[in-house]
Amino acid sequence: MRRIGLLGGMSFESSAIYYRMINEAVRERLGGWHSADILMRSVDFQAVVDMQRAGHWEQAGQCLADAARGLEAAGAECIVLCTVTMHLVAPAIEAAVGVPFLHVIDVTAERLKHAGRHRPLLLATRYTMEQGFYQARMKRHSIDVMIPGLDGRTLTHDIIFDELCAGKVLDRSREGLIGLVTQAKTQGADSLIFGCTEVGMILDVGGTPLPGFDSTAMHAAAAVDFALDFDARNHAA
Repeated sequence: MRRIGLLGGMSFESSAIYYRMINEAVRERLGGWHSADILMRSVDFQAVVDMQRAGHWEQAGQCLADAARGLEAAGAECIVLCTVTMHLVAPAIEAAVGVPFLHVIDVTAERLKHAGRHRPLLLATRYTMEQGFYQARMKRHSIDVMIPGLDGRTLTHDIIFDELCAGKVLDRSREGLIGLVTQAKTQGADSLIFGCTEVGMILDVGGTPLPGFDSTAMHAAAAVDFALDFDARNHAA
């Protein structure tokens, strides 16, 4: 089994989801008492939030690159960044390590294409929806990402940061997000991306007006594939 390096803490709620999903998948695939070989580096989220709000993305990239180097030095054989938003600085992390960096956007794009979906709605933090890095990387896969209007982006961002990152799951917020999905469906969206780990805390992939794709679940599955040296292309049903 290859050793997975988890770079987390942004928020610790999302990192706990990654840890649980990866270990559950390893146990399911291997049986018995098997669990994943994992190293985790969990950073102080407040420091990262301060850099986000100040627009200090280069500084944030160097911070996470240093953490990733530490994981590699400790024996991690791949790096999994347990947050979608901070994939904005993924190039700095990828440049800092010699082991594979499993990119959440690429993983998500492959699953969307396999399902024949090319016009997804993205629900995520304001940074992920507005900075353009997510849409640009999806374009490489011929996928055209939709985002909510300004009010919808504000609503989604606030639910993630003010509620879900603090472990609060509110029915009224779920209803608000489902309303955004319903509106996007009328505008031509053919699917929904859970573009932040915490979104899966409040929405279910089978419980929205559009087919849901939980990027965290797919990212965790890709980490398990790597750890178990599984290549789905060579194991077609």
